[in-house]
Amino acid sequence: MGYIKEYIENITTLSEQDWLIIASSFIKREFEKSTKLIKLGETERYLSFIEKGIIRYYIPGEEKELTFGFNFGKEFTCAYDSFLTQLPAEYEQETLTKSIIWSISYPNLQKVYAQTQIGNIWGRYAAEKLFLQKSEREISLLKDTAKERYMDLLLNKPHIIQQIPLKHIASYIGVTPQALSRIRKEIS
Repeated sequence: MGYIKEYIENITTLSEQDWLIIASSFIKREFEKSTKLIKLGETERYLSFIEKGIIRYYIPGEEKELTFGFNFGKEFTCAYDSFLTQLPAEYEQETLTKSIIWSISYPNLQKVYAQTQIGNIWGRYAAEKLFLQKSEREISLLKDTAKERYMDLLLNKPHIIQQIPLKHIASYIGVTPQALSRIRKEIS
């Protein structure tokens, strides 16, 4: 829980009373590698903070999966559109490593928003961060080549290259594993 407190304190001042309300609203959950946190068609019930682990977002398919996001330790993770609307998700989330996450349910988050002074500040910050990540990714997919997207990962997000299997990186940048292999050969 200390990481969540630290995360919030980096955004705003946190009173002890607000922290007690927030801390009592989270539950600890542990998952093995390759565990689906949410399956296609399920409704997201939790906003979760990753204490340890890596989470992948993807659209399953019979012939191939389309990976479109990753979250790492010390970040929030959620099928956020499903969480906000309380409608079924159109994608899945799975753990790529053994993971420890702290989760707050939709009703408990609403309680935090209503009962704390900082809940709405923290919530707005988290929503804005998720929006900016999504916007950056969409713009990159529309304007950059696969090679440029891979170079961006190398330069700005090397932890993805270091920790994610190449088949998922290939899907994330929108190419086959063979095409990613060619890109990697070109730049080495």
